[in-house]
Amino acid sequence: MKSKKTVSTLGRRAALALALGSAWLAQAVQAAPWQPSKPIEFVVPAGTGGGADQMARFIQGMVAKHQLSPQPIVVVNKSGGAGAEGFLDVKNDKGNPHKLVITLSNLFTTPMATGVPFNWRDLTPVSMLALDQFVLWVHEDTPYKSAKDYFNAIKSQPANAFKMGGTGSKQEDQIITVMLEKAAGKKMIYIPYKGGGDVAVQLVGKHVDSTVNNPIEAESHWRSKQLRALCVFDDQRMPYPDKVTATQSWADLPTCASQGIPVSYLMLRGIFMAPGVTAEQTAFYLDLVAKLRQLPEWKEFMAKGAFRQTALQGEAFVDWLGKNEQMHRVLMKEAGFIAK
Repeated sequence: MKSKKTVSTLGRRAALALALGSAWLAQAVQAAPWQPSKPIEFVVPAGTGGGADQMARFIQGMVAKHQLSPQPIVVVNKSGGAGAEGFLDVKNDKGNPHKLVITLSNLFTTPMATGVPFNWRDLTPVSMLALDQFVLWVHEDTPYKSAKDYFNAIKSQPANAFKMGGTGSKQEDQIITVMLEKAAGKKMIYIPYKGGGDVAVQLVGKHVDSTVNNPIEAESHWRSKQLRALCVFDDQRMPYPDKVTATQSWADLPTCASQGIPVSYLMLRGIFMAPGVTAEQTAFYLDLVAKLRQLPEWKEFMAKGAFRQTALQGEAFVDWLGKNEQMHRVLMKEAGFIAK
């Protein structure tokens, strides 16, 4: 039979071991990197079928396929008020690390055009995913074989003879349309639709004469010989040489400026979180994005959508956002789109 002293000593040792174990466990839990504990809502401040929606759903699929998150991503479209519905939803969910928003340049244009109480600084910037191009599109049946043909036709026709389809009002597509009008010296009829998918379908159906859709929004219709790509609104050609149609690749498209159309515009594709989240929570999504970029499927997606593969985060991203906000303020003011 053990002495009381031995039993007491064993009890103290057990208690000490339990205390040390609890302390170690607490430190381990505290040191463990943050991970989501419930499904992640991925807000798209635009309609279905457009470039932002396609990118969000691609990310959703890749995260699930490659098990990049312990919780699934759920895509939710909130396009009301030119995207204001989606932005305000995320802004008003302070401290929620289980909500993301994929951004377009309506991050800048929507508050300027509507006066809605929102600014990109109300959110937590995570990462620029890429910059999206804009392409001038016409129907394959039109007589315009080049952007120069198209531009000369606008200049030679009466005002409002051409219909331009685009996503939303006083947003990127209409900004480009206004720049085209100023360059041509002729007004056009701008017809807004809910998303880039709708815009492409309207051009296929010949309900408009042209569009300035993103590449990914019209790629399938170009491939099937229903639409014709005329030029890219960038200061350099796209670096994708693989053929999309039987005769053309993205790299074959000239810049619009080289065709006599002095217009250039790129659109943001980025990820933001709600305000008030922690650095550890932000770090999880930064790591997720880094893993996405390494996937062969990501590289294929970038090539298919002819994206400008620019990636920024941290102070460099914040600096870029500030400069582009000012650029859009100038463009919106020149177009007469600033809310009064």
